[in-house]
Order: sequence, then C-alpha cells, then structure tokens
Amino acid sequence: MSLDSIAVLGGGAWGTALAQTCARAGRQVTLWENDADNASSLEQNRESRFLPGMRLEDGITVSRDLAAAAKSDAILMVVPAQAVRSVMKSLASLAAPRTPVIVCAKGIEAGTRKFMTEVVVECAPGVSPAILSGPSFAADVARGLPTAVTIAAGDGKLAGALAQAVGSASFRPYHSTDVRGVEIGGATKNVLAIACGIVAGRGLGASASAALTTRGFAELTRFGKAHGARAETLTGLSGLGDLILTCSTPQSRNYSFGVALGKGERPDASGRGKLAEGAFTAPVLLEMARERGVEMPIAAAVAAVLAGKMSVDEAIDSLLTRPIKAEE
Repeated sequence: MSLDSIAVLGGGAWGTALAQTCARAGRQVTLWENDADNASSLEQNRESRFLPGMRLEDGITVSRDLAAAAKSDAILMVVPAQAVRSVMKSLASLAAPRTPVIVCAKGIEAGTRKFMTEVVVECAPGVSPAILSGPSFAADVARGLPTAVTIAAGDGKLAGALAQAVGSASFRPYHSTDVRGVEIGGATKNVLAIACGIVAGRGLGASASAALTTRGFAELTRFGKAHGARAETLTGLSGLGDLILTCSTPQSRNYSFGVALGKGERPDASGRGKLAEGAFTAPVLLEMARERGVEMPIAAAVAAVLAGKMSVDEAIDSLLTRPIKAEE
C-alpha cells in the first residue's frame, strides 16, 4: 500500500504538529486550513500562530483547496470532534474509494451519540476509517520530542501501514484493530481531566488528584467494557496513558478548563471557547453510560457542574459522601 502523500485537515496546533511529523517521516504533506487568515499566516510566515517559534517543514504545502488535499493517499482529520461531520460531508464526494481517513479528534458527537469513525462512515461510506489517539501534546510533537500514540483501524494491515507512514524516530505509533477502545479512551479521559482540573483549582491536594485519576480510570474501564473495548486497549497508550497525561498538567485544555471551574469561573466563560472537548463530551458520555447501566459518578458530577445543576462544592461533596464499598 502506497502512502507517500498525506493530507492533514485542520491547521490548528495539533494539525500543524502532525503535519510536521509526517513531513519528517518523508511524506508529501498538504496542510489544509479552512480559515483564510490562519491559512495565509501558515503559508506566508511558515509558522503557526498556535505554535509560535515553530517553523513549518519545507515538505509541507499549505492549501485551502479541499479537493486538492483529498487526492492524497491518506487523510488525517484534525478538526474538533463536533466539526468532523461538516468537514466529512464536504470531503465525501472528493475522496477516492478506500482512502484512509484517520480521525485525530477525541470526542463523541453531541446529539447523535456517535463515535468519530461512525460519523466518518455515515458521511462517506466508501472511505476506510481509522483513529489516532494517545498521550500527546501538540507542542511536544511539533518540537520532535519522543511521543507514542495508537492508530487503530478495523483492518490490521491498514493500521500497520498507517503507523509506518506517519511514524518516525521521535513519533512512535503502535497499531491496533480495537477502533472502539481507542475512541473511548480519548473521549472519556477529557471529561475526567476536567474533574482533575477542578481538584487542582480548588486546592484539594495531590492525594485527591491521584485518587480521582485512579477512580476515573475505573469509570473509563467500565464504560469501555460495556461498549466492547479490549482490556489491553484501555490500559494502553490511548486509555490509561492519555488519562495520566491529560489529568496532570495545565498543558491540557480540559485540565485547564477544570482548574478555571475550580477557581470559580463560569462554565460558559472558560471551556467551550478554548476547545475543551470534554465540555461537549460529558453530557453525551453520561447519557450513553446510563443507557447501558454503567456507573460513572465522576463523569456525572462534571456533567452536573457544566449544566449548572450543581456547584463545584456540591459536586465534590456528592463524591465524598458516596457509600463506602469494596474497590472494583
């Protein structure tokens, strides 16, 4: 399978970082950006305004022509989760049959409760969907710092080929066929990262943060198993690995959003405008958990705070006063 040319759809921090690593891997890269101002800045200055000081690799072509980008051998979909459907609708008639479309967004679509690869297939049944997720910050990847992620596709050979195509000495993709498990890890950890940020913002201490991360992972595992995810995926890079990273540092938008909430900021003033994906995912995740009888008290508390049904202190009390039981 020839994957010499790769299109990256989305010129934000993560899209730019992935374009960088694909170019370093020797691929011909087209970085598509819909926003005219950002596209102009990327093309003229060869620098992303989201990653200041990081010059674009010479092998990257910046374009606003989606049709041209769609001619690439593989496509990385690097737009926010809630924008995947609109971009896929535009891409559907342009991409050749069986073109790999690798979603790099971590979320569940609001309203439909669909995972990202389900949205891809619904909009463009002829393409080959895949997912890329794992513990990775755009700034680290753009700088060429060591990073490991997971790429999953239903076809194991395709997953392996995609991993080879985007991998480099500093960017190591492991491959898997557990698409759903990889998607669940990325979506769920964002919600839990908001909770950990709230703990930090309230100054509740490192012990509380460790407890919340651990119990949050138990929720992620229960939800994943209910949706058919493999145990090794949930304990791997796209599950536990991404959870540890996202729940521990202000570099995470979701964690920073939670910190702001913990310090008393209003949800509508601190989250959605900064693309904290967990703010969109929390209510959908909770609906899906209830539908399958999965207990997720931490996710429920986050959703209640975001909906204005609980204050931060009430949410904390709701978790601390739960009945004492055996650990599971």
